[in-house]
Formats: sequence, C-alpha cells, structure tokens
Amino acid sequence: MQIVIREARREDAPTLLDFIRELAIFERAEHEVAATVEAIEESIFGADAVTRAVICEQEGEPVGMAIWFFNYSTWQARNGLYLEDLYVTPKARGMGAGKAMLRHLAQIAVESGCGRFEWSVLDWNEPAIRVYDAVGAEPLTEWIRYRLSGDSLTAFASDSSTNA
Repeated sequence: MQIVIREARREDAPTLLDFIRELAIFERAEHEVAATVEAIEESIFGADAVTRAVICEQEGEPVGMAIWFFNYSTWQARNGLYLEDLYVTPKARGMGAGKAMLRHLAQIAVESGCGRFEWSVLDWNEPAIRVYDAVGAEPLTEWIRYRLSGDSLTAFASDSSTNA
C-alpha cells in the first residue's frame, strides 16, 4: 500500500479530532480531551497558529496524523521540532505509516535547520518505543517532565503572593 503524507488543511479538523480521541482512548485518557473542531481550526489553522499537522493516507484514506511545532534550544541557539502527538489507526499499524511520518518530520527538521527532533512516549507503550529505538532515537532518562494545567495553572498565574 502506498503511504502519502500531506500537510493537514482546515477541512481536516474533524479528522484530526477523531484521531485525537482515538489516541486518548488508547492512552487511557479519553476523559481529558477538551478539543473541539473549532478549537483545532483556530489553534492549528488560525492566523496566529504555531502548531502544524500532517495527515497520513493509504489509498486516499486518512490512517494517521502527526501534530508538531518548533521549539527552541538555548544551548544550540537553534530551533528544534517537537512532535506533540503521532497516531496511526489500529488497522494501519505495522505497515510503516508511523515510521513514514517520523521520517517526514525529520526531513522538515533538517530542511528547517533544527538541531533536534524530540517527543515523549508513555513508558508502557512498548510498540512505539520499539519503533523509536529502531529509527535510532535515544530516550532522555535524566529529564523529568513537569506540567501546570487547569486550576493549578490558573491559581499559580494569578497568585501574586507566591514568590517563586
């Protein structure tokens, strides 16, 4: 089967949302999805959007997506490419779609002069980890990822008494 990777378009927002929901179910976090078609249209395709997406197709049918953005490395003084999410439908797994999207993004990173191409993976997602190992990616075990979100983010942002 021929794999085609193309830039996502505004009319792909419902497809992207479907993939996001499928990914959330796979990651046991469906209850956390707050995305809507309208929010995707604005955040990925709006005038101020910094996030980008690609759609992976087999025989003209969408079977996967990757959502990414440029970040920055102060040590390298260069942009990096950060893969936020990569998803392939169960029926298309094992056919090279995920690896093809990774290669496509690696090519964008190289063409854009990026010093890094990075992403995160759940520690229990062994099939994905095997793919990442196979393409030569290295886990960064010395880093701990932190997050502020929801009420904690709002409270910290508005609490002027916190001297952090």
